[in-house]
Amino acid sequence: MIPLPLNPSLATLPVYQPGRPIEEVARELNLKAEDIIKVASNENPLGPSPAAVAAMERAIHSLHLYPDGNAFYLKQKLAAKLGVTPANLILGNGSNEIIEFLGHALMAPGTEVVVSQYCFAVYPIVTSLFGASLIAVPAVNFGHDLAAMAKAITPKTRVVFVANPNNPTGTLIPSGEILKFIKAVPSHVLIAMDEAYVEFLDEPCELISMLRNGQAPNLLLMRTFSKIYGLAGLRLGYGIGHPELIAALEKIRQPFNINSLIQAGALAALDDEEHITRTKRNNSEGLRFFEKAFLELKLDFVPSAANFILVKVGDGQKIFAEMQKLGVIVRPMGGYQLPEWIRISIGSPVENERCLAALKRALGR
Repeated sequence: MIPLPLNPSLATLPVYQPGRPIEEVARELNLKAEDIIKVASNENPLGPSPAAVAAMERAIHSLHLYPDGNAFYLKQKLAAKLGVTPANLILGNGSNEIIEFLGHALMAPGTEVVVSQYCFAVYPIVTSLFGASLIAVPAVNFGHDLAAMAKAITPKTRVVFVANPNNPTGTLIPSGEILKFIKAVPSHVLIAMDEAYVEFLDEPCELISMLRNGQAPNLLLMRTFSKIYGLAGLRLGYGIGHPELIAALEKIRQPFNINSLIQAGALAALDDEEHITRTKRNNSEGLRFFEKAFLELKLDFVPSAANFILVKVGDGQKIFAEMQKLGVIVRPMGGYQLPEWIRISIGSPVENERCLAALKRALGR
């Protein structure tokens, strides 16, 4: 053992397990990387916007210079698109960093954080990292029980996390329930509304107006460029909140946390409506494809509003391993208290067909 007085919380801190990289699986199973498909991490199967790629290629020639530490132009364009001011925005190295900002700002030993069962794994990790207590409220039909979550709030509660659509289950909360919940949460509690998949919705719950008119100063919306924009490899998330909260989070943010390439790419991606439309159409068709297939196979699944789908396969870890041998990487759900399930990201039509074929073979169908 090293003789360093490490933070005691590290001894029991869970480690986030991402979807396995294609290259790692290729090395392990002696497969060709080009013969493997990854439908495990909810990535955009169409790739990044071509306009974003072109903008990043132009930005490469300036990589000897530090990026704009305040991301002025990106904040201006994003604010205009959302109908807010730049003072309402905080940028992070992925929305995971926004979650960590909340840990620095609001969590400490003696405080509590409320989440739903089957929540995104990073919420409990950050809560534990800052020594706060996690209150996990049982799910209903794999989704949030907002009434029970509101009742779980105490004077010690500092943050309540709600993901809509939820990861990993894909469940969607009706707008009326969300608005009722926001009104029920006391002002001393931050509502961290994770909207990583909101762009896949045809009629999302419109919450930005509540920030615009000052109705909910304890609300923070979190979004990302990793999903529908296809820029997961460069890491860019953002929070939309009250200017005073944003100013506090800016004190925590490291300088230059948003690199030059992602600033250039995100600026261009915001204008590429065609890419967003194609992505949504591909996703809708892919969800219908899998739902039809699972019904025919008599496999239980959770109807999804996101770009992935949860399906019950018996021994999730075994099926994951068998599909991996066939060159298809999915996500086992044992780490989310769902050992009988796997999560499949929606791919291209060809990838979806191949994934289904591998699933049938792994199941012996």
